[in-house]
Amino acid sequence: MKKSRTFVVVIDSLGVGYEEFSKDYGDEGSNTLGHIFEATEGKYKIPNLQSLGLCNLTEVKGNPAVDNAKAYYLKLKESSVGKDTMTGHWEIMGVLTTQPAVTFTDTGFPQELIDELEAKTGYKYIGNYSASGTEILKELGERQLQTKELIIYTSADSVLQIAAHEELYGIDEIYRICHIAREICSSRPEWKVGRVIARPFLGDNKDNFTRTSNRHDYALDPSDITVLDELKEANYDVISIGKINDIFNTKGITRAIKSSSSVEGMKQTIEVAKEDFNGICFTNLVDFDAKWGHRRNPVGYAEELVAFDELLPQLIENLREDDVLFITADHGNDPTWKGSDHTREMIPCVIYSKSFKEPKDLGTRKSFACIGTTVADIYDVKKPRIGESLLEELK
Repeated sequence: MKKSRTFVVVIDSLGVGYEEFSKDYGDEGSNTLGHIFEATEGKYKIPNLQSLGLCNLTEVKGNPAVDNAKAYYLKLKESSVGKDTMTGHWEIMGVLTTQPAVTFTDTGFPQELIDELEAKTGYKYIGNYSASGTEILKELGERQLQTKELIIYTSADSVLQIAAHEELYGIDEIYRICHIAREICSSRPEWKVGRVIARPFLGDNKDNFTRTSNRHDYALDPSDITVLDELKEANYDVISIGKINDIFNTKGITRAIKSSSSVEGMKQTIEVAKEDFNGICFTNLVDFDAKWGHRRNPVGYAEELVAFDELLPQLIENLREDDVLFITADHGNDPTWKGSDHTREMIPCVIYSKSFKEPKDLGTRKSFACIGTTVADIYDVKKPRIGESLLEELK
């Protein structure tokens, strides 16, 4: 039986305020959405998101709460341990992470790992510390062009990242290197980072180095069956846009679409909404996090939100009467916060359909998995062990 289509759009890192466990991560007081508009003195407007109820979830300077929101809106707390991309997305689709992923933020990668990587790839590596991807290019990019040494670095996330000049190495060679790094990291539990990330870049000096859209994430498989797996098994379409396919390591995906930016990802989602498919379109818009959150740039973040808001009516226009749209996030990344790491926050969940008659505030729930469980309920597939379904409350 044909079901309504579902769209899940992740505005990567758009947290809406801290919760009781945020203090365990040093993030008590963080609020990505609220602080962006406070820092920019309320001059940026997001009227379409505002009309759906997003600004009812936290104070958004210059964008007051509305009395009659067009969508259901609520906050979701994270049940999993952590505040990273994989943990957040996996929980959205029903997987609880109980053990923190291994990180190398303070120590860099062990020399034994580096030695094995050099032996198996045939290259020397420089860097090996936690850094901003753009800053490490300024520091070491010119040296790479001279010596052909690869740049290896990490962050507060469970990641091993390799920056390599596209023209110097070629994309296929960069991917081969990262595939080897993934195998090495997966060979020992103490090295098992969540993602190995290829970070190709272009340019000829530190002032014009630019990372390209040929990023590729080599992730671990989700630690349990996800709602995406259940949908695929039931012969529904599972269309991923952006880095969703990488985050789930292709599991549960029937069609993957790459994006070069958040704006392109939103436009691709609009185009998919014009298609006749039967299932879910799951989109990640990464620039909010990668370009603005980590770089602690509230102005850039606000402008990216405005660009999203301006495209949102086109997506809504192409929704069918019984389609359901979820707008959410995967963690916080408050651009006014200390450091350059994600922030442990609640995430927004805005749920819209043209068929809804009584949109309202649904309060605060205790798991991101409310989204995946509701999606599973829509399609009558097996529901995850965590997260309550909201379907009965959506009228």
